[in-house]
Amino acid sequence: QVQLVESGGGLVQAGDSLRLSCEASGLTRRSYAMAWFRQALGKEREFVAAINGIGGITSYADSVKGRFTISRDNAKNTIYLQMNSLKPDDTAVYYCAADIDSSWTVSVRLASYYYWGQGTKVTVSS
Repeated sequence: QVQLVESGGGLVQAGDSLRLSCEASGLTRRSYAMAWFRQALGKEREFVAAINGIGGITSYADSVKGRFTISRDNAKNTIYLQMNSLKPDDTAVYYCAADIDSSWTVSVRLASYYYWGQGTKVTVSS
């Protein structure tokens, strides 16, 4: 049974930092491409960042480029999202996802990701 479990969310002030973690279990390989998406209240889920199976290729949404960093530790089956200079617009539930069809490339498309976590809430106050 595949499980993706996010952690690290919380309530912070604008300008603060948070690091989200997503631990995967049950995947047949450790080197799937993984991503973070987010969904604000009343809005569609949107792409945030993705990383390929070995961590050499990353992609970011324009809205987070330069502020967020995605990384992974395959030995721990965990990906991370370091979020700096947080803004109120970053308030959302953050989800991690696994793309079981890809190890080398990354996708920004929600439909590319098969497994999803339950999400961790991030609230940024002004």
